[in-house]
Amino acid sequence: MADQSYQQKKTEMESAAEVSKQLKRKKRMKWIVYALAFAIFQTIVILVFSLTVMRFKNPKFRVHSITVQDLTASAPNPPSFSIKLNAQVAVKNTNFGHFKFQNTTISFDYGGVGVGDALVAKGRSKARSTKKMNVAVELNSSNIPNNSSLQSDIESGLLAVNCHSKLSGKVQLMKLIKKKKSAEMRCAMIVNLVTRNVQDIKCR
Repeated sequence: MADQSYQQKKTEMESAAEVSKQLKRKKRMKWIVYALAFAIFQTIVILVFSLTVMRFKNPKFRVHSITVQDLTASAPNPPSFSIKLNAQVAVKNTNFGHFKFQNTTISFDYGGVGVGDALVAKGRSKARSTKKMNVAVELNSSNIPNNSSLQSDIESGLLAVNCHSKLSGKVQLMKLIKKKKSAEMRCAMIVNLVTRNVQDIKCR
């Protein structure tokens, strides 16, 4: 009887030890699974952060609208024009940090010849927002050669004008990370001398 009791107790102790080992093994596996899940989660967070927040993009610089303040144009030799415009320009910043830009100039041309410049003062476009500004410019034909198509364009009542500019600055994230970025503007438009408005503004 004593031997049977001893064997039974030994078996029970071995069973209990085995159960304890299995529980420890399961607990250890559970912690390993948790650690792996946390590591995967961290990797995903870092990847998403890198692809979104830390992915710096060039802002967009565009002309939104232009109104004519004053306009005079004559077709007889020599043909000429003088036009005062008020343009609304916008800086669209899709980054998660603000974009601080320097002074720049928007150059207007007719047939590749410069006809006027507009000054854009330095400023800041907030994170994921659009900053709109109004700038004034006066266009005149003083630099356009006499052999151009200006006379026929004035007679038709339509002047094709282009403008271009480059806005340089830095995107700043959390006051720690700064990245140089620039925004380029190239726009084409038609000045209607009859209706005295600017139409068909197309920017890229």
